[in-house]
Amino acid sequence: MLKSMTGFGKAEISLAEGKFTIEIRSLNGKNADISIKSSLLPRNREIEIRQLIIDKLYRGNIDVFINFEANYNDCGRKINTELAKEYFKQVNELQKEVDKDSPINNNAELWLSILNLPDVLESKRKEVIDESNWDAIKGCFEQAIDALDKFRIQEGEALYKDIISKVDNIEALSKEIELLEKDRIESIKNRLYKNLEELNQSIDKARFEQELIYYLEKLDINEEKVRLAQHCKYFRECLNKEKHAGKKLGFILQEIGREINTTGSKANNASIQQLVVRMKDELEKMKEQSLNIL
Repeated sequence: MLKSMTGFGKAEISLAEGKFTIEIRSLNGKNADISIKSSLLPRNREIEIRQLIIDKLYRGNIDVFINFEANYNDCGRKINTELAKEYFKQVNELQKEVDKDSPINNNAELWLSILNLPDVLESKRKEVIDESNWDAIKGCFEQAIDALDKFRIQEGEALYKDIISKVDNIEALSKEIELLEKDRIESIKNRLYKNLEELNQSIDKARFEQELIYYLEKLDINEEKVRLAQHCKYFRECLNKEKHAGKKLGFILQEIGREINTTGSKANNASIQQLVVRMKDELEKMKEQSLNIL
């Protein structure tokens, strides 16, 4: 089953501490390059999550995002009551010294201002991910990874159809070249005979025939056609059978390109060279697509 390296997966879980949302995004890459964009995941759990991702997603540039929304009754901050009272007392005393007739007493705006003073609001230092909820959080990670994997499969189906159509096009163009092959050889022979006649000199016909055969052998593209057909067949087999075929497909495309280039250099025929250009165009599109195949 062909998979794309591009994908997105998301999973959510609600626990006593609050709601966790995990998002994983993937783009094509030569290896597994995993970046965890959160400080919520404890360091002693990073290796476990990274291995979980590699086992399922294999490779790609993978970004992991963890979002946490605390419950209202566990918002993560509390008021330091004693410190707030002390601030209020000091401000009230200062006001009395400035204007003894206007004490502050319980001014609501002042209380709101006091909340912004240093250390009045204390952060709870408790880790939101710990041993008590780790199994549930890990399960959420697995759901997000599975969702991304399904996305990759869907993308892979479209990618498969497109890249197979380009293999079909290359094979069809190769058959068109084969139809032109006989006329190409005859055209070369006639051109050489005509050039020889224009020299108006006596020649050794037997020797000329030998040299002609040697010359035409140099221009023969039958081996290139056979190897091209074999490479296209092998490309299809890998595409259909290999679990992670991306890198291997890249190597096969290099071999396909070599046969196409050699055919073009030997063609010595305008029509065949035009077909070769079209084959190269299809090949370049396949190379670009293969970079996103897992």
